[in-house]
Amino acid sequence: MIRAFDAFSLPLLRWFDPEDAHRLAIQGLKLLPPTRPRPDDSKLAVRAFGLNFPNPIGMAAGFDKSAEVPDALLRLGFGFVEIGTVTPRPQTGNPRPRLFRLERDEAAINRMGFNNDGAEAVLRRLAARAHLGGILGVNVGANKDSADRVADYVKLIETFAPVASYFTVNVSSPNTPGLRNLQQAAALDDLLAKVIDARERVRQNAGDSPVLLKIAPDLSLTELDDVVHIARSRRVDGMIVANTTTARPSTLREQIRAKEQGGLSGRPLFRLSTRMVAETYVRAEGAFPLVGVGGIDSGGAALTKIRAGASLIQLYSSLIYKGLGLVDHIKNDLAATLLRTGRDSLSEIVGADAATITAEDWPV
Repeated sequence: MIRAFDAFSLPLLRWFDPEDAHRLAIQGLKLLPPTRPRPDDSKLAVRAFGLNFPNPIGMAAGFDKSAEVPDALLRLGFGFVEIGTVTPRPQTGNPRPRLFRLERDEAAINRMGFNNDGAEAVLRRLAARAHLGGILGVNVGANKDSADRVADYVKLIETFAPVASYFTVNVSSPNTPGLRNLQQAAALDDLLAKVIDARERVRQNAGDSPVLLKIAPDLSLTELDDVVHIARSRRVDGMIVANTTTARPSTLREQIRAKEQGGLSGRPLFRLSTRMVAETYVRAEGAFPLVGVGGIDSGGAALTKIRAGASLIQLYSSLIYKGLGLVDHIKNDLAATLLRTGRDSLSEIVGADAATITAEDWPV
């Protein structure tokens, strides 16, 4: 079914404006029959944040912003799905066009601006599917015009705790003015203190809700020192490394399109994001697991990210070019690697290359 979907949809969607193509992909997933996914190889199971993931491959936030098709994605073989970014009030985002393909680079640039249906509509959808299970994370952010952005995050934790498998605190999108300032030490410490306090307040009624922090790949190492120190001191459950980058590597082929404002994702982000995974891993010292994101488009790329320090990985932009069949390809490659090397689980190789990667020249 996935091969048929990819064979039909990939060539067709390239004829459309990228955002229209994305909308068509969402509508197409709504029409997929409710088939039962093939069981994953037990060696691919991952225990992280107190959750049992059937495999390490997640759909990153940004694809299903308003929780329209999480169960279709889970049925297609993802080990977990992260919806959002959700804001308290509905938000239209930035003016179109705001999503661009860099075809020759297998990349994308977006300046969406947290467009979503808002907390009330998303909560209604998640509550309606809560009995179906599966690991479903909720990526939360502040409204662009909010007078108190920290209060927005707190409100969203309180709202979604009963239906979220975990939360991702998104302070790293480059498309909401001033949002990345929340990664600065004093602001981040205040935000995480209040988010964790909100999580603890609702724990008795809502159960455990792991809190993850998603960071930008553009932090300096000094800034990363502060971020990891604060994340550890505030006892967050994990970090997602990393969001899109505002940098434009000199190797980009689509130089004209690359001038568009927004965050760059896809293959050109791989080396930088992987370096940031390794740098975060050595600083975390096992205090919490990491989710690696950025440029994963093959089993080899997934393995590199895991060996850099990621216990779990997420995809999005690579699916534009490779299709949904990429999920099975990566799982098959990872399982084959474990079999070939005589290992019983991916946890045995998490961070194996982190020290080596941090000693390399900085990616440009």
